[in-house]
Amino acid sequence: MSLPVNRRSTLVAALAAALLVPGLAACGSSEPKAADGGSGASATATASSGAAPKAANLTVLAASSLTDVFKTAGAAYETAHPGTKITFSFAGSQELAAQVKQGSPADALVTADTKTMDGLEGETGEPSIIAKNRLVIATGKGNPFKIAALKDLADTKIKVVLAAPEVPVGRYGKQILDAQKVEVKPVSQEPNVRAVLSKVELGEADAGLVYKTDSAKSADKVETVEIPDEQNAVASYPAATLKQSKNAEAAAAFVAWLSSPEAQKILQDAGFQKA
Repeated sequence: MSLPVNRRSTLVAALAAALLVPGLAACGSSEPKAADGGSGASATATASSGAAPKAANLTVLAASSLTDVFKTAGAAYETAHPGTKITFSFAGSQELAAQVKQGSPADALVTADTKTMDGLEGETGEPSIIAKNRLVIATGKGNPFKIAALKDLADTKIKVVLAAPEVPVGRYGKQILDAQKVEVKPVSQEPNVRAVLSKVELGEADAGLVYKTDSAKSADKVETVEIPDEQNAVASYPAATLKQSKNAEAAAAFVAWLSSPEAQKILQDAGFQKA
């Protein structure tokens, strides 16, 4: 039996629409699948979500001059990242570099100079400067020898203590003394800036070259003599992750945080200069 023309046209249109629906569904599900079985879009969204890194126990090697401020910074970071624990190991930058080369387990490194960090190329991630510092002359309380400038350190009656030349603060000290043609015969050369400061605090030395932040922290025990900018040196503090870290994601998050407004305020409140 043949159908009327209008009914036949309606039936053909309905059949065509029915055939088109699966095709449209197939187009909607044609997005490639990710290796884990999810969609490619879903995997990309997860990778770029910026989710906080997993909690971890981090070991950070840091220059001695960061001892006090990093204790404050570490506590602030742990509060903002529950479950993360940071253990600091403080020493002269050259000692820290030796530890890295020997494979000592650690996750990040912060030195008091770029030269030491540059010497570890291949052992670290890309370093970033997080702070700067300057040198001052620390003298005994009351400045009994009335030291007012670098040239006064040449007086052989004054017991001067410096850091060893391989230590960043010792290298900076030699640099500025040489530039001013001031010859100093130190009574000792110490392994880090804290040891220099300690000698002055205890009265075992009359003066020493230290970082401004260290001298300020001991204002009740030493006097600070400023060194003019044109005679001074700027110490830069680079921070980097260590490639040997077993907590790469968490280490990178901490290093990045050191450049954040919160961390920068902590550093600058302690007397460090803006990076």
